[in-house]
Amino acid sequence: MTLDCPVPHHEDALLLLGHGAGGRLTAELLEDLVLPALGGPAHGPLEDAALLPSQPDLVVSTDSFVVSPLSFPGGDIGSLAVHGTVNDLAMRGAQPLALSLAVIAEEGLPLDDLRAALASVGKAARDVPVPVVTGDTKVVGRGAADRLFLNTTGIGRRVRGLTPAAGRARPGDAVLLSGPVGLHGTAVLSTREGLGFETDIASDTRPLHRLVAALGPLGDAVHTLRDPTRGGIAAALNEIARDAALSVEIDEAAVPVPGPVAAACDLLGLDPLTVANEGCLLAFVAPDAADRALAALRGLPEGGSAVRIGEAGPGPAGRVGLRTLVGARRILDMPLGEQLPRIC
Repeated sequence: MTLDCPVPHHEDALLLLGHGAGGRLTAELLEDLVLPALGGPAHGPLEDAALLPSQPDLVVSTDSFVVSPLSFPGGDIGSLAVHGTVNDLAMRGAQPLALSLAVIAEEGLPLDDLRAALASVGKAARDVPVPVVTGDTKVVGRGAADRLFLNTTGIGRRVRGLTPAAGRARPGDAVLLSGPVGLHGTAVLSTREGLGFETDIASDTRPLHRLVAALGPLGDAVHTLRDPTRGGIAAALNEIARDAALSVEIDEAAVPVPGPVAAACDLLGLDPLTVANEGCLLAFVAPDAADRALAALRGLPEGGSAVRIGEAGPGPAGRVGLRTLVGARRILDMPLGEQLPRIC
């Protein structure tokens, strides 16, 4: 059975501009076109979520999910939509209060596919837990979309004492990573291209708000949080270094890269540090709080392999350096363009 006609829609939801730069080209698009058109500053920090005017304890974020294929080892478009939005709220120190869901389906989409995606949204939301309180559905003609797109908007409330922001990172901060990198991007790519890694690699997609809540007692010592999605930890670190006007140096040997991910990246000519993740976070914390932060992260299953991977320095501003496995040093640049499209 297929979906051949529009289905009734729920109350329309407000769409808000959020962070999502996946490299230099996306950043240029935002700075040169999107932000000026909407009256925002052309230059300045772009966060994963925005503080609501006059309500600094409330946070809002919106995101659209166009992942191809719709399902992949470890997840699917439905769970990814919930996790991605919850995580964007969490990176501003917030716990989720409510979500909206907008569905854009291509005419001819099998109803079983739509049913599976929506069931996954429901399960993921209940597991968080966070209610889906409003939404919208649209059906477009054949060829006007690729099967199914989802858009979610989330509202969250900040954990008392947490005020993380990209511009708050400081020289001397410890750079922490909550888990292994590269799993999501390689899982999606392997499934899409039939590369045969599906049995070895599963996406790490999962909500991270509990990790952020665990960091709550550290309060102001938690300066910056960022989930390294498109562009991987390379893009996230470059964004933070730019927005905070500092330098960052990380140790390649300290970054946990699963063996199958390393093998897949070697085969495909990819750098694991630029591959998307959906289940880990970067934290810049005051150096005297680093051990407590690591203990808090490791106290939860989703942070069990948290490690310290580097530190922030006073300059040159905007530069990210990498101590390589052979002991050399090189610049870890912002990825140019989007190496792996349609991964979220």
